[in-house]
Amino acid sequence: MITRLSHLFLRTLRDDPADAEALSHKLLVRAGYIRRVAPGVYSWLPLGLRTLRRVEQVVREEMDASGAQEISLPALLPREPYETSGRWTEYGSELFRFTDRKGNDVMLGPTHEEIFTLTVQGEYSSYKDLPVTLYQIQTKYRDEERPRAGILRGREFTMKDSYSFDLDDAGLERSYREHRATYQRIFDRLGIEYEICAATSGAMGGSASEEFLAISEAGEDTFVRSTDGRYAANIEAVVTPAPPTRPVDGLPAAVVHDTPDAPTIDTLVAWANSADLGREVTAADTLKNVMLKVREPGGEWELLGIGVPGDREVDMKRVEASLEPAEVAVLDESDFESHPFLVKGYIGPRALVENEVRFLVDPRVVDGTSWITGADAQGRHVVDLVCGRDFTPDGTIEAADVREGDAAPEGHGTLTLARGIEIGHIFQLGRKYTDAFGFDVLGENGKPVRVTMGSYGIGVTRLVAALAEQYADDKGLVWPPEAAPADVHVVIANKDEAAITGAAGLVEVLDAAGLEVLFDDRKASPGVKFKDAELIGVPWIVVVGRGWSDGTVEVRERATGEVIQVPVDGASDEIVRLIRSAS
Repeated sequence: MITRLSHLFLRTLRDDPADAEALSHKLLVRAGYIRRVAPGVYSWLPLGLRTLRRVEQVVREEMDASGAQEISLPALLPREPYETSGRWTEYGSELFRFTDRKGNDVMLGPTHEEIFTLTVQGEYSSYKDLPVTLYQIQTKYRDEERPRAGILRGREFTMKDSYSFDLDDAGLERSYREHRATYQRIFDRLGIEYEICAATSGAMGGSASEEFLAISEAGEDTFVRSTDGRYAANIEAVVTPAPPTRPVDGLPAAVVHDTPDAPTIDTLVAWANSADLGREVTAADTLKNVMLKVREPGGEWELLGIGVPGDREVDMKRVEASLEPAEVAVLDESDFESHPFLVKGYIGPRALVENEVRFLVDPRVVDGTSWITGADAQGRHVVDLVCGRDFTPDGTIEAADVREGDAAPEGHGTLTLARGIEIGHIFQLGRKYTDAFGFDVLGENGKPVRVTMGSYGIGVTRLVAALAEQYADDKGLVWPPEAAPADVHVVIANKDEAAITGAAGLVEVLDAAGLEVLFDDRKASPGVKFKDAELIGVPWIVVVGRGWSDGTVEVRERATGEVIQVPVDGASDEIVRLIRSAS
């Protein structure tokens, strides 16, 4: 197909949009791929839509090759299925909810586990029908509180979501592995650099969960990799190695000290090192107790204390991931006023235990470890408070921040931190949704079998942004061949009629050879055309310019900047060869 820029609905911009921070956002707007309609809502213009569709096609081809079958479900959904699963409440404020003219509660679909489950349940009733995997590529809606970075975090986006239905856990494991391999093929074809990371399941539920993160500083996700290369995880799913427990016999007794003007960890450490405790004290020797309130879906707010070593901060994203689907908030002044046993700056484990406040601690806080912490009275701390002797927490929680150089789980060296864009997520859901809807099939022995599920998502619009982030340079976008809106961009850079006629003929031959051709036939200066070609980012640029009269055309590889002079005679064959050999 030939697309003439003289007719293309396209307007490139020389300046970055004022609201853009991420590189992909700036370039996709400047190159005329997308336009903002509202916060987190974008229109796709012709070049952008072509790129989106080509990425979709890679996803579709690999999903089809895996044996999955494509269907299309509605985006407008009734409340009842999500009420049954509990997610009408669990999803919280991210759902777009409203009422139709008959007073029925409806929503715009953020994801479709419930509807896929009901769809398969309505059609299949025997073990002979399974396994089956269905997928769709569809617009999703989430009322993001802070949409950002253009299409990286929007309120409306395109996602591929697929679901496997199996008779047993072994079947689910096979489906999960097949999806994992399929995702690797998709991302490898697109040429994206990514890491597969252990992840939390969140509101999706289920057990095993992995994320595919495109490596990029523009990403919102922080992830870790071990120095031996055998462990990777989203920061929210990092497992903290717990030290061995220690005997409590013979440890010094806990002693309460007056610690005036020591409400912070820094002031507490300063006091400890001036109090002649017989050892040097660091922040890691103190226990910081952070108070939160937690509300389960449909429940009431309850207090929660979290204890972490004083040299660590509480990472709220890790807390929220650990407690999901519960809602989490920091205490305000009224909360402290209604719970006078909480003495700000001096909170300790004892008052929490005595007042039946759930108290969870960092995995490093094990039996036999001794701490300096609050004594639950103004200006007082306790020294040598021993876990397992003087207080017993209700459990552990992954809440502390993760740092470069921390120990990796299972002896995999230490951790390094990086940032990434979530482009895929796979879950072993198990029977959460089939239990909710009572989805059984008749087993081979004539008895009912509860079906087990997997859920697998790819953010298609995010993939476009991630590719833009990874491949762009200081001149503009640089698309890999599988995602580009065209295979070759032909530029007329000569007013000579023979060159113009020759360029038109070359374009016709390239089209006949099966290439998608972007043809810049505009009456604009060569400089404008070159800048637009670099900004738009098609992998190959062919320039019909001053060399035409000497019998050559110029072929530029956009990614490397390499320039090849190709004879006019046989130019089309050589251009086709170059493009296809590089794909």
